[in-house]
Amino acid sequence: MGYRDVYAHWKSDPEGFWMEQAQGIDWEKQPTRALNADNAPSYEWFADGLVNTCWNAVDRHVEAGRGDQLAIIHDSPVTHLKKGITYRELQKRVASLAGALRAKGVTRGDRVIIYMPMIPEALEAMLACGRLGAIHSVVFGGFAANELAVRINDCTPKAIIAASCGIEPSRIVHYKPLLDAAIDQASHKPEFCVIFQREQEVAQLIEGRDVAWHSFQYGVEPAECVPVEGNHPAYILYTSGTTGAPKGVIRATGGHLVALNWTMKAIYDMAPGEVFWAASDVGWVVGHSYICYAPLISGCTTIVFEGKPVGTPDAGTFWRVIAENKVKSFFTAPTALRAIKRDDPAGEFVKDYNMKHLKYCFLAGERADPDTIAWAARHLNVPVIDHWWQTETGWAIAANPMGIEALPIKPGSPSVPMPGYDIQVLDEGGHPVAPGTLGAIAVKLPLPPGNLPGLWNAEDRFRKSYLSHFPGFYETGDAGYIDEDGYLYIMARTDDVINVAGHRLSTGAMEEVLASHPDVAECAVIGVADTLKGQSPLGFLCLNKGTSRAHGDVVKECVKLMRDRIGPVADFKRALVIDRLPKTRSGKILRGTMVKIADGTEWKMPATIDDPVILDEITIALKSIGLAG
Repeated sequence: MGYRDVYAHWKSDPEGFWMEQAQGIDWEKQPTRALNADNAPSYEWFADGLVNTCWNAVDRHVEAGRGDQLAIIHDSPVTHLKKGITYRELQKRVASLAGALRAKGVTRGDRVIIYMPMIPEALEAMLACGRLGAIHSVVFGGFAANELAVRINDCTPKAIIAASCGIEPSRIVHYKPLLDAAIDQASHKPEFCVIFQREQEVAQLIEGRDVAWHSFQYGVEPAECVPVEGNHPAYILYTSGTTGAPKGVIRATGGHLVALNWTMKAIYDMAPGEVFWAASDVGWVVGHSYICYAPLISGCTTIVFEGKPVGTPDAGTFWRVIAENKVKSFFTAPTALRAIKRDDPAGEFVKDYNMKHLKYCFLAGERADPDTIAWAARHLNVPVIDHWWQTETGWAIAANPMGIEALPIKPGSPSVPMPGYDIQVLDEGGHPVAPGTLGAIAVKLPLPPGNLPGLWNAEDRFRKSYLSHFPGFYETGDAGYIDEDGYLYIMARTDDVINVAGHRLSTGAMEEVLASHPDVAECAVIGVADTLKGQSPLGFLCLNKGTSRAHGDVVKECVKLMRDRIGPVADFKRALVIDRLPKTRSGKILRGTMVKIADGTEWKMPATIDDPVILDEITIALKSIGLAG
């Protein structure tokens, strides 16, 4: 069956299609139906089935006689270490960790925050939670203390599992002081913390609260897998909200297993025993879906890479990992390829490695510019496939399904809708627009299995953020169009979330940080085009009247403030001090217009502007730092 047949089969019988895919998962009790629409527009999948994530990701492969196959390869150029863990070893390690957590009172439905770098223990912690039916929430290692504190308060974890440190090419990131500060700031206190001590830094443990990873596992009974209902949350993953408060995306267990298992063959063309590498981080959705869960559920070998695309030690490190580990399918963000291309424009490093096993390079996380796609295709000599999805969906909304049919590639397009997604482009009034017309991209409800059923403790916010604007649809928050061949093009965010190197960051959250500076009266943050990172944040500061301090000093302090509060991930290095911000008459800051001026693209005077002269002032300020060309 080709793509059109598979998509038509899903569309004509979604219930039958997803019940078929559910056969790829081991159930303790088979679900009697796929979709439960009793509480529409809240939908549930496989709700009456009983299932365990860890069993499907680990134990079943050991039972099937594949225990000696590598499950995880840890490739860590920052520590010069490389090791493999078989499915049998992984089962032992996860059962032991789960047993130790259970002995300290962690049980089904409890939340556990995981705050770790790219080490196999991060995946073991996720799987140990899944084994017990506990709900994990992974927070990007090294995220600032107050960001961690907000998440502690929101999901109220019984325990936190953390590492002593993370390792960047030029420095050690001390996790433990950040964790201690976050717990001090948080109103909710975890009952205990498990600390994995890395040899690069041994952290101070707090008596009575902190336990060491290895010693707390001594003598405990290994835990069995606890079956949970299909609608039981597997995890909560926080994503940037436009209002600054993070949104806790819930992933339900049954749909997550079924959908991810389906994607590994259908989209990525992977078979059990083959090696898959998603060069992301466990703190992001790609790390959840395609470093930890999907490869293991489908019996592949997954790579946990602790390094950077350049500088660990050079722009050839990705190609070395692919060659040495016989990677078949490779998944990265366009920003990583841009960094490699910037250091090695002629692709010299590619020639040093034999990547004969590589069949595909997949891109996601931000818009893939055609230049980068062409560069990668030329040097890697494999299809370079852009695909589009979100933290909320957990897997591809639109892709080129290599395991079903390799469709023609159109650079700049993530190709076509996947089964489960009825994608429509709508105008402001919610009416479908003609092919080639720009509009808001929406997905007709219900969303497929594996997509978010809601937000943690925020049902109203879920409906308001995603369902209320276009009744009967999920609003993606992206704008774009569909061409006459049915290919989708994503053109922009419809709000002001900016994308820095594949990390979605809320300008609202950044503005809150800048506004907290004692000399700043008002501010705005926009994302300006950046050839390497996609977008780079730029701050505009209006200072309090009577402030006589040097502008440079205020900017320096704001940069430091952003690093402390949001973390280095924000990449916030530039701010301009200006007299006033351009606004509409109702007081909305015209960020979109400022972005266009900064990027030197064509712009129209907004009809609702209060004082047009301000845009001239903004243009002069932007020119002073080489923008608005």
